Amino acid sequence: MTERLHVPIHLRWGDLDAFNHVNNATMLKLLEEARVRVFWTPVFGDSAPDTAVIDAGVDAGVLTLIARQEIEYLAPVPYRREPLDIQMWFGKLGGSSIEVCYEVYSPRSDGDQTLYARASSSVVLVDAQTFRPVRLSDTMRDAWSPYVGEPVAFRRH
Repeated sequence: MTERLHVPIHLRWGDLDAFNHVNNATMLKLLEEARVRVFWTPVFGDSAPDTAVIDAGVDAGVLTLIARQEIEYLAPVPYRREPLDIQMWFGKLGGSSIEVCYEVYSPRSDGDQTLYARASSSVVLVDAQTFRPVRLSDTMRDAWSPYVGEPVAFRRH
């Protein structure tokens, strides 16, 4: 199995909908939070994994834009105080784009974790001024290559 990043993401009470589970649109925000933690270099003494090699902020030279996202929901996500275990890897490193893969699990403290969702995002790196695609740097490739594996296999494809 491909090496994966494990990103703990806490739920907020407001993430639930009228059916008492995490709203489907909220799942996109949870995946976004995991992506930010995995890609953006830490600031103000924060810690981050070795994959966090993109400078963020207003003055950043490179932006990450989402070109496509797909989510397959497998089970309702209930509210828990322990963080979800969002597992991430890369399905592909292209010239200026990457395929980010996710599986969203119940907390790691669960003996038998529940898989709630699978997802993938196509992310394109662009110049912050021109919005033209920018090639992945050697630093990015070196940091992300250990986490490249098979893309998400959705059930309905």
